[in-house]
Amino acid sequence: MPEQRSGQPELDPTEAQDLNADGNDGRSAEEQSFWLKRKERLKQELGHFEEDDSRMLVPSSLELGPGAVDKYVISKQIVRMQEPRRLTPDDLDERRIIYPESRNRALVNRFRNLRTKLLELSGGNNFTMVVSGACSGAGSSFVALNLAAAFAFDQAKTALIIDCNLREPTLHSTLDVMPESGLTDFLDDPDFDIARILYPTGIPRLRLIPAGSRRETPGEFFTSFRMKQFLQAVRRRYPDRFIVLDTAPISDSPDARILTELCDYAMLVVPHGKISASAAEHAATAFNPDKFVGAVING
Repeated sequence: MPEQRSGQPELDPTEAQDLNADGNDGRSAEEQSFWLKRKERLKQELGHFEEDDSRMLVPSSLELGPGAVDKYVISKQIVRMQEPRRLTPDDLDERRIIYPESRNRALVNRFRNLRTKLLELSGGNNFTMVVSGACSGAGSSFVALNLAAAFAFDQAKTALIIDCNLREPTLHSTLDVMPESGLTDFLDDPDFDIARILYPTGIPRLRLIPAGSRRETPGEFFTSFRMKQFLQAVRRRYPDRFIVLDTAPISDSPDARILTELCDYAMLVVPHGKISASAAEHAATAFNPDKFVGAVING
């Protein structure tokens, strides 16, 4: 286990400015002209990324209509960022997290093959995916985390795993992160910047968004307009990032079904030998069939 635990978000914003969409905010004509030019420059920069450039432009208010305040947070290039700490091979083996040099080649290859199939399905495009267990103890967090780690193998790609199991969040503990805030804090506050909830994991190019401090009403968070806008924003603004949502078991909660409607794909994790075939089939039918990509047998 590493000696130091990470309790700080991924980065400090390198630049953050409030920009008014129509410029009619009481500023002088000279000030309005300055900020409009600055906003246009930021938009132009967004359109000229190199293939391995992972800079992000994420609206923290998620209110981009006419007259709304656009708050942009620009990060450093993720592929060039220094990890504040790195999980060692022993740390990763202890946590059962795959890495390119792992001696457990069979496990690495299973997740690489799963990654390849998903990339074929998406046409190579990034996507958002819900991973949920058929029952408690199915190992959905294990599958979700290793799938995200497999996408992060590629030095030109990044992955983001979001802990949406608000009842029993575990990812921060597995990754030895002590978060000060997380997803529910962001959803609860329109002025909360996304940079404050992105945490390094100790795994290159993989970031974590923890569950957050408020967990008593997960259904209200996941059905909110802000959650929908958040998922649209992180996918649109991270063209090289694959986003995995770890959720509560679909047998115990409607959260996975709700989030599937907001995401591109959904995957079921079935524990080997622990539930009947009919129970697994029943869990699978709970997903939107247009988004369900299949089941993974874990065990």
